[in-house]
Amino acid sequence: MEQLSKDIVIGIDGGGTHTRVMAVDLNGNVLSYIEKGASSIYKDLQAKQNVHQAIEEALHLSGKKVEQVHALTAGIAGLDSDSDLEWVVPLTELEGLNCRKEHVNDAVVAHSGALLTEPGIVVIAGTGSNIYAINEEGQRIKNYDLTHYAASAARFLAYDATFELLAGNIDESDQELVRDIVKHWNVSSVEEMSQLARYGFAAAKRERDKRFAQLAPTITAAALNNCKLAKLVCDRAIHQIAVGVEPEIKVSLIGSVVNSPYFQSSLAIRMNEGKNKKYRLIQPKFSPAAGAVLLALKQLEIPIDEPLLRNLSHHPRSING
Repeated sequence: MEQLSKDIVIGIDGGGTHTRVMAVDLNGNVLSYIEKGASSIYKDLQAKQNVHQAIEEALHLSGKKVEQVHALTAGIAGLDSDSDLEWVVPLTELEGLNCRKEHVNDAVVAHSGALLTEPGIVVIAGTGSNIYAINEEGQRIKNYDLTHYAASAARFLAYDATFELLAGNIDESDQELVRDIVKHWNVSSVEEMSQLARYGFAAAKRERDKRFAQLAPTITAAALNNCKLAKLVCDRAIHQIAVGVEPEIKVSLIGSVVNSPYFQSSLAIRMNEGKNKKYRLIQPKFSPAAGAVLLALKQLEIPIDEPLLRNLSHHPRSING
């Protein structure tokens, strides 16, 4: 039986909404890219099936066999301690997938792609939120390590806005947002929404969080239109992010919430109000999925040089993940 050469790597960006899998040859050429549902069991009980299916489809599209995978790096949302490896490691356990494997938090692959592991910070605020930094000494620091959490994930903005509304903390500038929130919950009034709140909005936590997260784009858009309530909750989140990025320089923003126009402009101002170092917002060089690919290649000690990066950049999902 002919032995197949191990000539590809797989990078996985496993978030709370999507699993993004990229198969790349050892020269950085993207052979395939697949998106499936969430990788985190905290968001989707089918997380394992989502990741397995994404890997299998990526291999099929690339025309490669599972035995040809040389290395794999998976960045998984919710991997915050060694105990989480109990559910994370099975995500990449497929028959025949016997290669070097690395499992890290999704912020690590985001940093790898955005800053190519150079000193700086990535701020992630989308389905989840995280701040991950590599300082000038090469130390790797998550805000969780410092027991800091920036409640800037989509669902937290919506929870905050909803409960401010139910508490009556609104004025005339908020009326359009109030109508949008009431409509989102399929009720006819704030009073009816208050009754819904007494029963927790939804029976299952995953479903409740998902419904709240869907409100975030409405809130960030309202903040841009000078809605007082929306600006209040967004500014709270922006303040927590600004505190979390205190000692570094380059900052890259990843996620739908933090890349909304209101967050981008306000966060840039707030970060540079600090008394320590000044910060410079930069566009991510590569997507988190491509960042995972780069870490997989590094497992094999393959030089990450300009020709390889140029090859990787040719695929649209390497730049815009």
